[in-house]
Amino acid sequence: MGDAPFLLLAGVLAGGMNALAGGGSFVSLPALIGAGVPSVSANATSTVALFPGGLASTWVYRDGLTGVCGVPLAPVALVSLAGGLAGSLLLLWTPAALFDQVLPWLLLVATIMLAFGRRIGPALRARVRAGLPTILGLQFLLGIYGGYFGGAVGLMMMAVWSILDGAEVKALNAPRTLMVSAANGIAVLSFIVAGAVAWTACLLVGLGAVAGGWCGAHVGRTLPPAVVRAGTLLLAAGTTVAFFVRAYG
Repeated sequence: MGDAPFLLLAGVLAGGMNALAGGGSFVSLPALIGAGVPSVSANATSTVALFPGGLASTWVYRDGLTGVCGVPLAPVALVSLAGGLAGSLLLLWTPAALFDQVLPWLLLVATIMLAFGRRIGPALRARVRAGLPTILGLQFLLGIYGGYFGGAVGLMMMAVWSILDGAEVKALNAPRTLMVSAANGIAVLSFIVAGAVAWTACLLVGLGAVAGGWCGAHVGRTLPPAVVRAGTLLLAAGTTVAFFVRAYG
């Protein structure tokens, strides 16, 4: 309980980040590991803790919910659920030592996609037209990523969607919060059934995340997209470097 203020604050920051652009696990996961939770359990605990905050953000953004890359919400949500289930089971079967080695690379992929996705998007769209199978297939893979790792899955979704559709990051916030909640929702059930959640830490981070998610969604509706993008990218890059040092330093 000596870590309670630290975990509450981490939850507020993570919930706010998830509401603004995603990437809240860049805060909550290191905080949980720093509080002594083993890495696999910390990842599961982070997913469960941030889930209610994601729902709060989705409710705030409900008026902006539209399809993804021209595809209606329902099929995208269904494949997100299926991917989230597959990814969560994969995480539960992954040894902690292996996950510690993989984690920095997952963070790096998310950071690169956030940083350069908008640059490669126009060139890709000029050569390839993404149809329904491509969009749903990519979303299924994103669901697996979300269920397995959770960290920055919202950033990954927006990076991929912006490559395929060219939409501005801010306009993708509403469907992003819904799809992350779909993938995480089924993962939450898996982690609870498997007993992988550190509940005391989870409740502390979760309480903070609800407050942060609600406030962050309201701020995100008015904050300039460039500010949201720059702040998230800086934090993502810093966290990625820190985890590479932790794993290989």
